[in-house]
Amino acid sequence: MTFQEVLAQVVAWLQREQRVSYRAIKRQLALDDDYLEDLKDELIHAKKLAMDEEGRVLVWIGGTGNTPVPVSRAAQPEPLPAIQAAYPPQEGAPQAPHGIPEAERRQLTVLFCDLVDSTRLARQLDPEDWRDVVRAYQQACAAVIQRFDGYIAQYLGDGLLVYFGYPRAHEDDAQRAGRAGLGILEAMGPLNT
Repeated sequence: MTFQEVLAQVVAWLQREQRVSYRAIKRQLALDDDYLEDLKDELIHAKKLAMDEEGRVLVWIGGTGNTPVPVSRAAQPEPLPAIQAAYPPQEGAPQAPHGIPEAERRQLTVLFCDLVDSTRLARQLDPEDWRDVVRAYQQACAAVIQRFDGYIAQYLGDGLLVYFGYPRAHEDDAQRAGRAGLGILEAMGPLNT
């Protein structure tokens, strides 16, 4: 993950929670002390979105939790030009000053899937065999998710966090997520041997 992507995650987390401890940020994102200091400098001094409380907690000061904060275009994944081409600005619509991206609100459907009884299975298998099982599962899921134009946001052990409606939105993202879930179940048939 790039620095901008980590920054965007922390900004979203702060907006939602209003207060987050440095220890939680380090643990959740697996950051070292120097990386955390860089994040603090960016949030507190450069962007002025948060303040430090007793050297232990970041406190959101960037506005109410519902106010979207523009994040630089670098924090968005590569498919951005395709989105811009699909949704050109309307004539007569007010444009944001150069260099300040416009905020965007969109519907997002989130799918999470993981292996059933994976702890029991992991105990029964050799670590290399377990890795092969998880890798085959993830590859099968990724193929189905890609077919329905989903975006795998994170691999979490034996689980996958998937977004539909990001980075590209479709009118039927919720249906795509449902179909992807059913497709994943179907793709597991050959893997159950």
